[in-house]
Amino acid sequence: MSRDAAADLQEAIGSALTEKREFFRTAGEYRRDGSYVVSRRGADSTGNAKVFTSFDELRRLYDRLPTNFTAEDIGRTGITGSRRHMIIRHFGEHPAFDCRISSRNPLTGEKQSKNVDDGAEIEVFAD
Repeated sequence: MSRDAAADLQEAIGSALTEKREFFRTAGEYRRDGSYVVSRRGADSTGNAKVFTSFDELRRLYDRLPTNFTAEDIGRTGITGSRRHMIIRHFGEHPAFDCRISSRNPLTGEKQSKNVDDGAEIEVFAD
């Protein structure tokens, strides 16, 4: 393989490993080192970002939260300040999380479940 071809391949692999996806208020970025960063959309300062060692770490955080959760619940994990609200919004915006924002004051995330009754009536038959 030529040096130019190798450089092109290296660049393509780097691009595949890094991806930034912007949502309405937040953004998520996969970094080359495997970490995942949640940030405010369009913000440049580190005060507007939270770095997780991997996307799986963020997933584990979400899985440990109760069905309805607020910034206080996020804060119990050690995340402080406005980053707590940013994380709730990210859970509500990112399609990998079956979550919606159920209240704005206080900001509350609500886990949705495909097994939750959608209000449809169920007919029960007796033998």
